[in-house]
Amino acid sequence: MISKEVKYIVKHALAITAVAVAFASPVFSHHSDFGLDMDAVVTFEGTVTEFDWQNPHVYITVGTADGTEWTLQMGSTIVVTRMGWTSESLSIGDAVTVGAHVARNGRPYGLLDSIEKEGGIGLPTSFDAATGEPLLREPEVTVNTSTLEGIWIADASKLVGYPGGLDGLFTALLRLTEKGQAAQASYSEISEQNPGASCIGLPTPATIVVTNLYPLEIQINEDEETVGIRSEYFDEERTVYMDGRQHPKGGERTHGGHSIGWWEGDTLVVDTRNFTDHRSPYQTGVPSGAQKHVVERYQLTEDGTRVVVEFMLEDPGYIAKPMTHIRELVYSPHIELSQFNCDLEATRRFLPQ
Repeated sequence: MISKEVKYIVKHALAITAVAVAFASPVFSHHSDFGLDMDAVVTFEGTVTEFDWQNPHVYITVGTADGTEWTLQMGSTIVVTRMGWTSESLSIGDAVTVGAHVARNGRPYGLLDSIEKEGGIGLPTSFDAATGEPLLREPEVTVNTSTLEGIWIADASKLVGYPGGLDGLFTALLRLTEKGQAAQASYSEISEQNPGASCIGLPTPATIVVTNLYPLEIQINEDEETVGIRSEYFDEERTVYMDGRQHPKGGERTHGGHSIGWWEGDTLVVDTRNFTDHRSPYQTGVPSGAQKHVVERYQLTEDGTRVVVEFMLEDPGYIAKPMTHIRELVYSPHIELSQFNCDLEATRRFLPQ
């Protein structure tokens, strides 16, 4: 175990501003904020004609007096539930005042920034005024543990605030080869190129990066010499083989890759290779290929309330130098992981018709 005094490569988030009716963030999106005017908010009044409670995004349709039907994107049901929303927060016929970051091409589509029901009832949430990222309730340290097993969620107060959330972190830290730059430049986020349009999730290390929104579960099976790692995000799951085997040469390539692991003292090391090609695993338009390789390290803190997770990502075809990242996750046994159950119709609503 490591001392509580160890300094991690993390820092306190920028100033937090709680705004009861705000609901903004590119991090909600599996296609980021591409094509939306994130520098301006358009406000309008209308009536709710649809409230679609699905993953990966909840959608609200609002009809205005001029006959326009606005489609407004929110976060996943999991994220908005943790912010205080329910499937009954809105009803068909509700009169609302909406603020949204709308599509630059003029289509009636936007990312919800704020919404207020008739009578001045603001729907609950808050956001970081500096980054636009949603601020869920900070994880409370209530119990400790002596094992890595359990459910863990990031302590967002100790994370660097990158505008854009998941894609913002990778945009800031990835150094690309010429091939990577060319592939990113040719990527169309609001098209069939986007894996999210087909409910294709984001494998490790993205599942670590989204732990500020989606918990990670670790299960240790000593009898079968395996460790299971599950993310709530797109129901990503992996089996880590701890029996001394190596990666199969020329073996099958899969979405989540082939993971082997071992213990270095009290640190769990997970080595993953054999990923299938993915058009945008970091949500930035940078692909991954056969050379993608991820090494993760999990170590419990001395007091047993947190785990420090570090990863190294390399993919020489697209990434010029390895990327590393480190963060703390809080032990959260009170959280129950939900099924993501990506809905194919809901996930394609961002595509232009």
